[in-house]
Amino acid sequence: MSTPLNLKLDPEKVKEMPMVDLAFLVLKAANTPYYYRDLMVEVAKLRGMTEEQTNDTIAQLYTEINIDGRFACVGTNLWGLKRWYPLERSDDPVGNSKRPRIINDEDDDLEDDDFAEEEDFDAAEEEDFDAIDEDRDDLYSDDDSEEEVDEDVVIDEDDIDEDDVDDEDSEDGDDENADDEDENDNY
Repeated sequence: MSTPLNLKLDPEKVKEMPMVDLAFLVLKAANTPYYYRDLMVEVAKLRGMTEEQTNDTIAQLYTEINIDGRFACVGTNLWGLKRWYPLERSDDPVGNSKRPRIINDEDDDLEDDDFAEEEDFDAAEEEDFDAIDEDRDDLYSDDDSEEEVDEDVVIDEDDIDEDDVDDEDSEDGDDENADDEDENDNY
């Protein structure tokens, strides 16, 4: 699309304008959709960009056009202004229908039967878990554990072996000597 566009813009203002706004002005002036490459070429001409600068900013302009609500992709990489195309509206509005709705529940009964079978299956499983819990309660009743704790065991001093006490004292002494040896070591 190499038709010259007459935008009548100040060259300094064109340099300051965002590229997406320039693309909008190009489409508005042409009043016809452009392929993206052709649109980018027109914007680059207006800005006086080199080919390298154009290649560096081509993705940026594409992203901005995609995000901007004023543009519409109307075909394979063919872009136009959204206001050129009418909004798609359905013929049958959902919210305000004047005719009564007829609901057919006959086929739902078959589905309800399927759910009833699943609920019966779940109930049987829950009953099995309750039986296991009751068996465990019978095995480990709280009464037995309380009786065991209440019994006091009294240990007489006569029952303690004097050899055990001597062994404990000698072990404590060995530990103290080991600590002394560590302090005397020079590294």
